[in-house]
Amino acid sequence: MLKSKIHRATLTDANLNYEGSITIDEDLMEAADILAFEQVHIYDINNGNRFETYVIKGERGSGTICVNGAAARLVARDDLIIIASYFNLDGAEAKEHKPKLIYVDENNDIIGEKRNLVALSNN
Repeated sequence: MLKSKIHRATLTDANLNYEGSITIDEDLMEAADILAFEQVHIYDINNGNRFETYVIKGERGSGTICVNGAAARLVARDDLIIIASYFNLDGAEAKEHKPKLIYVDENNDIIGEKRNLVALSNN
């Protein structure tokens, strides 16, 4: 199940020579309920690339979103990306789960957030 998402974040840097990970402003991590070293999926809106990595804390209030290591070849500075985290729930929990959705502007400042009820169908 989708646990949380940071939607349309602007990539502030791509650092090929740093250990693989994604650096995320600690304020954004807290808002999205994403932990340091948590696995996340990255979806690049500009080029369609998709990959998985883990999170490291960036400077609080900096707006930093930086893809590090080999994955830096899959993105470019100023690309818009979606950062999504997932987790496992049992059937009853899944029916009531509300993922945390964080929306940011071009400076990665939070402009909105919500929790959406996931409606599961029996089809």
